[in-house]
Formats: sequence, C-alpha cells, structure tokens
Amino acid sequence: MDPVVNQLARDMVEAISAAVADDARVEACRERAREAGYDLKVSLEAAIGFAGRTQGAESQTVSGVKALPPARPPIEMTTNDRRFLKSLRISADEPSEKGVE
Repeated sequence: MDPVVNQLARDMVEAISAAVADDARVEACRERAREAGYDLKVSLEAAIGFAGRTQGAESQTVSGVKALPPARPPIEMTTNDRRFLKSLRISADEPSEKGVE
C-alpha cells in the first residue's frame, strides 16, 4: 500500500486504541474482572478502507456515508493477451463483432 495510506491507517488504530483506553466503561469492566481474579486483554479487529477523492466534486452520500467512486471501465484484451492465455490453455471470451452477421 501507499505509505500515506499506511500512516493514516496506523493513526486511526492509535486513535481508536486511545478512545477505548480512556472510556470509563471499559476501565470499569477491567476492574470487575481484576476483582474476580482475571486479567482481561482486548483485541479488536477493524477493516479500514480508503477511497480516493476528487477536489471540487461533491461526493454522493447514502445515509451520511460517502459512496465509493464508480468502478473502472473494463480492460480491453489485446491479441497478445489472447495468445498468451491460449499458450496457458486458458480460453478467453471472444470479442463480439459489431455489425457482422
């Protein structure tokens, strides 16, 4: 991944960890566990996704959540691509010929 994206993800993890550590409810639960003779260790897993933004363009939202950018157009397969796939014994969909009957 891009180093900027990696740094943003690390910053997000640190911010979430700090918020959880400072929450009085979390500390109260840990204290009750200590009193019962246990030591709690919490591990959180999160999926963080990043989408590029274009400047000046209004982002579409659905229920306050930003929509992902439109998908990229399909990649055109060249003759060399087809030849390579054929050498690997992989068949590719043949392109439809427009206007030919």
